[in-house]
Order: sequence, then structure tokens, then C-alpha cells
Amino acid sequence: MQPVSHFWELILGTVIALLPIINPFASTPVFLAITEGDTEVQRERQARRGCLYMVAILVLSLIGGTFIMNFFGISIPGLRIAGGLLVSGIGLSMLSARSPAQEERERDAARAKRDISFTPLAMPMLSGPGSIAVTIGFTSLAETPLDYAAIILGIIVVAFISYLVLRISSRIVLVIGINGMSALTKIMGFLLLCIGIQFVVNGLLGVATDPEVLRGIREAVLPPKATP
Repeated sequence: MQPVSHFWELILGTVIALLPIINPFASTPVFLAITEGDTEVQRERQARRGCLYMVAILVLSLIGGTFIMNFFGISIPGLRIAGGLLVSGIGLSMLSARSPAQEERERDAARAKRDISFTPLAMPMLSGPGSIAVTIGFTSLAETPLDYAAIILGIIVVAFISYLVLRISSRIVLVIGINGMSALTKIMGFLLLCIGIQFVVNGLLGVATDPEVLRGIREAVLPPKATP
């Protein structure tokens, strides 16, 4: 019974961790702007391709996460602290207001691209550095192939939600409005800040409870035993 509950916990945890970072609601105004002049069929195709690219990027990050960590000698607590700092930075940037000139420059650059499904839609709008870092961090929770399958299913659920949001982006912006989108972005930013700080706390606890660290502290504090 426990493996089944753990399977669903991993799926839910993946969705809860990734959805505020990806935040498809905040991408809807930009998506509408960079697909200006496209038909609904063309927008649907761009949204579908972008979400498929997002799944591919995050799944590759998950599968290659263990190899990357072993190759560079990155520990699990170190990865959690780094990922927490990165996610916290993204949350703070979402809480702070962006200048209209900066948003307009980004939209103009995106409009110049004929196919926006991979960039800027899939990367960095949907699967940016924050979501990639969190996905790599999921490798610390995966011990069996079933755990990896649960995380991948969670990624697919987030991609499906993102596709639905982008698919009806024009209606969402019409109903919620620009001020509502700004408020929603700030709420997501606050959630990201909390998640990032929790990652840092978990990483610090992992360092503090590491057996080698505790052994080094004991050797530094306690005097060496005298040999007879």
C-alpha cells in the first residue's frame, strides 16, 4: 500500500512544485502577443508543440540529472540549496514589477521568430532554468524506475494544464484582465519564494545531519584520545 501512496505523492509533489514555476497563466499575454495575426489553429499548433518540447526538456533533465550530479560531484544538499536560491530569485523577480519597455522588447524579439514553439515558448517561458533545476532536484526523490515514472507523469500533467491554459489564453485574458494577471503572477511568485526557501532549509538540514560533517565537528571539538 505504501508504494502506491508514494507513487501518487510523487505525482502530486511534481505538479505542485513545477506549476508555480512554469506559471502558464503569466505566459498567456505574451503568447497572445507573439502569435498576433495567427489563426486559432496556428495558435493551437504552437501551444501543442511548445508543451511537447517542454516535456522533452524536463524529462531529459530528470534522466540526465543523476549523471550530471555524479560527473560534477554535486551532492543532494548542495543541489537543493542551489535550486532553492534559483527558485527564490525567480519568485522575487515575479513579485517585482517589470518595466513596460522591457516587456515590449521581449515581445518584439519573439514576434520576429516564425516558429515560437521551441523558443521562446518552450524555453525559457515554460521550461526555464528554474523548472530545469527543480526537475534535476527530483532525482534525489527517485530511487526506483516507478519513482521516475511518477515524476514523468507529473511533468505530463503540468504540460497538459499548460496546454489547456494557452489554448484558451484569449478567453483568460479577457475574463481576468491585465490587473488580474499581474495579481496572479505575484501570488505565484510568493509561492515560488516559499518553495525556494524550503529547498534551502532542506539542503542546510541535509548538510547539518551529514555523518561526515558531524564526525568532523566531533573531531574538531573533542580532544583526541590519549594513546596508552
